[in-house]
Amino acid sequence: MIKIIDPHLHLFDLNKGCYHWLKSENPPFWPDKNIVAKNFSEQDLTLSSPLTLTGFVHIEAGFDNEQPWREIAWLEDTCTQPFRSIAMLDITLPKALFSQQLDKLMHYQSVVGIRYILDDHALAILSAKNSQDNLSLLSDKKLSFELQMPLDNTPAVNSLITLLQATPDLLLCINHAGWPTLGYAQDKEQGNNQATPWLENLQRLAKFSQVFIKCSGYEMANRHYSQSWQHKIIQLCIENFGITRVMLASNFPLSLWHASYQETWLTHTELPYSNEQLKQLCFSNAEQFYKF
Repeated sequence: MIKIIDPHLHLFDLNKGCYHWLKSENPPFWPDKNIVAKNFSEQDLTLSSPLTLTGFVHIEAGFDNEQPWREIAWLEDTCTQPFRSIAMLDITLPKALFSQQLDKLMHYQSVVGIRYILDDHALAILSAKNSQDNLSLLSDKKLSFELQMPLDNTPAVNSLITLLQATPDLLLCINHAGWPTLGYAQDKEQGNNQATPWLENLQRLAKFSQVFIKCSGYEMANRHYSQSWQHKIIQLCIENFGITRVMLASNFPLSLWHASYQETWLTHTELPYSNEQLKQLCFSNAEQFYKF
């Protein structure tokens, strides 16, 4: 059996959480939002032979952004499988308030890090003094930061690199492979070796040993991405970060836009790597980074 720790997924209880982003009247206005805007529990994380799920990392999903500890309390009350939590916490808060909320989150045994989605606002957020102070505090607490932003935003990456240089002990994990440029693999196959800003900035960040990367989330940009394109993105991540700093993930339940949970993980196991390398990508690296 192939052991899996899924390092990036979301569970929802629409009756208990807020989930503003899942409501039909709120953005993003995905035409197929109804597929994911429903309750999902750990019972929906079903894998069958040759796969076995041995643990997962729950990434904050907007349960209650004003009181992010409520999501962690709900998870710890309802989940029975081994899991770790990445809590939502606004890194632009005044340092005293950030510290207070972080201490509250750390009372929950599953919490190993935080996420604050940067995306289109990455440059402004990363350049803010509060963000720099708060990420330094996060580093002092030995907690990690989940980075969600497009790596083709070079000014934001410049700001991030300045921050990493000032906070060399900050553990950071890039979400969704940094939103890779969708046309890249096709250009590569046609012999066009011109690098994209995404790839150039991926290479710059890979030089920092405290930065890891998770490969998932492609369906959010393209519901019909090809397996060959996906494998090319993973290959580029491994070439730059090395096999020990890359994790494969599902992004469940949003991954259902493209394939079932079983199919998503079977595709990962079809990569052209040895059994030991696949174990690192699907299990060991997540086990170590997220402190299982």
